[in-house]
Amino acid sequence: MQVSDECEYCELLHDITGRAAALLTGVGLGEKGSRRTGRVRTSDGFAATAIAADPEEIASLLTPPTLAAERALFATANRVRRAAVGDAVHLRAIIEFSNHCERSCWYCGLRRFNRKLPRYRMTVDEVVEAARAAIALGFRTVVLQSGEDSWYDERTICTMVRRIKGIPTPSSPAGQVAITLSLGERPRAEYAAFREAGADRYLLKHETADPDLYRRLHPGMSFTNRKQCLHWLRELGYQVGSGNIVGLPGQTVSTLAADLAFLAELDVEMAGIGPLIVHPETPLGKLAKRNEARRSNANSGYGYGKGSGLTADAMKDARLPADPVTMTLRTVAVTRLLLPLAHLPATSALGTADPQGRQRALQAGANVVMPDLTPPRYRRHYEIYPNKICLFEDPSSCFSCLSRMITGLGRYVATDPGHSPKWPLQGGDDAGQGNPAPALPNPAMTNPPLPSPAMSKGEHSHD
Repeated sequence: MQVSDECEYCELLHDITGRAAALLTGVGLGEKGSRRTGRVRTSDGFAATAIAADPEEIASLLTPPTLAAERALFATANRVRRAAVGDAVHLRAIIEFSNHCERSCWYCGLRRFNRKLPRYRMTVDEVVEAARAAIALGFRTVVLQSGEDSWYDERTICTMVRRIKGIPTPSSPAGQVAITLSLGERPRAEYAAFREAGADRYLLKHETADPDLYRRLHPGMSFTNRKQCLHWLRELGYQVGSGNIVGLPGQTVSTLAADLAFLAELDVEMAGIGPLIVHPETPLGKLAKRNEARRSNANSGYGYGKGSGLTADAMKDARLPADPVTMTLRTVAVTRLLLPLAHLPATSALGTADPQGRQRALQAGANVVMPDLTPPRYRRHYEIYPNKICLFEDPSSCFSCLSRMITGLGRYVATDPGHSPKWPLQGGDDAGQGNPAPALPNPAMTNPPLPSPAMSKGEHSHD
């Protein structure tokens, strides 16, 4: 469907928000704000907790016709976020324990052919101590992340998970800290072993749902295998996270719409969405430098050249209607509408691309921040992209800074592990739900007001 004016756009928002309100009521967010935890079961399995929307609707949502319509999108996503997951912001402590990677993705600084990057591997003891320090500060989720590094075998990862699970929190016994793994593609048997050892969640971004673009940007890899891994994780009982990159060469609004349709189809518990920031020591980075004058759109794509696989023909539709930061914020907002109960991070990449990026995302549907608590001597070498924010902050200062940012937005820092509100939890229906959900607003109140016709189309929407 083609949306050409503000009224049509807000009518579409009204319709999508009505579907979200119906879904939230169905999964147990009732008039008094009570929550029935655990995914809703039907006779043939789990009920979906994603909004049904076709790719054309999603594409229309991603392209508000005016700044006023864009404001309405962000405000609506923020209201749906409040109704679905409340005002809590969950802090996840990332420990990047290895920057070795066996892959050669065209945009990532960890790619194996980047000879200029000093490589490191943390020991199990170092990882556990970093996790212990994070837990002592108040973090209740630890994210163990690395490049695709098979040097860390099944036994080693399981040992890490068990030891971190054994760390008590100041107010709870051992086992109350959630563990997210982000290790890339692994055999199903290893995923099963990690889950058995105590891992709660797994983050595996799909990056792009366009199989051809995926193949071009990830040599030797396939979108089919990526999907298979995500389905294995679902089968094994993980809370599943995925996500995409905004601003890839060859990407269009239709491509982004397909990404969000894929996330909704998978019904993910978390979706990480960030803008592309190309590392200079990668094929895309080098092509961008050589072909600066050939860029056809400064807001999308990073150059192409002979041998890249990203030919002029492949790039001819590489057009996004706004800059990568704005498109990322729109994508986060639309994801919140499609997946009301998902955890959506305000990513570090967004904060790197825009000093106010994380704050803006938290006001457009996001409810998670994932600071880097890797020990400083290693942290600066986990260089997926350059100039990452907060590289030299100590963990205590980081926690305090983020807490101030969050309270400054009228939100608060969650004190529980932040499990998915739609996932069955150990210890009873209310386990892990330390922050009560607010009452679901009247569906009529969740719909955005039509923008004022008097509003100037040139008025800036992000002061």
